[in-house]
Parts: sequence; C-alpha cells; structure tokens
Amino acid sequence: MSDNPLVYSTDSGRIKPEQSKVVRPKGDGIVRIQKQTAGRKGKGVCVITGLDLDDAELAKLAAELKKRCGCGGSIKEDTIEIQGDKRDLLKEMLEQKGFKVKLAGG
Repeated sequence: MSDNPLVYSTDSGRIKPEQSKVVRPKGDGIVRIQKQTAGRKGKGVCVITGLDLDDAELAKLAAELKKRCGCGGSIKEDTIEIQGDKRDLLKEMLEQKGFKVKLAGG
C-alpha cells in the first residue's frame, strides 16, 4: 500500500496531488489567426495560436478580446477561440498590444 498516494484524510478532507506546471513549446514570435469551421456544423470560429503567455495572462487576454468583439469564445490548451469571423478586428487589437500578427488559412 506504500505505492498509493494518500487520497483522503479525516483531518483535512480530500487531498489533491500537486499539479505540475504546464510547459508550452516556444513559438516563433508570430501570432496566427485562422478561421475554422470543421466539426462545428458550419459555424465559424477564429483560432488564435502562437501566444507565449501563461494561463492567467491568456485568460485575461481572451476575456478582453471576447468583450471587445461582443461574442463568446473559449481557451483550449494554448489557443484562444473566438466565435464568428472577426479576424480583422482581432488582428488590429493584437497589434495594438504589441504582437506580430499574421492571418493564416482561408
């Protein structure tokens, strides 16, 4: 039983294992925005990749972009998805923040 880590203790309740920090691969410094519709029943989303930010900064940036575009979105791993085709507005906003941005895909 020494192999199994402690999961529950009557003193402190459920014990969570320590979470390791997620290491993301370094990009080339270029943020790419592409439109995707595959697997979304024809609904388009803008996928923003290449952001070298930690989780908190990524969430803050995503919230700001969603608010400015007036639409929904989400964070999946190290990408931000914004609903609708707002590539030009997203490009302008990210360039104002100092990112080098390219429109990728069709």
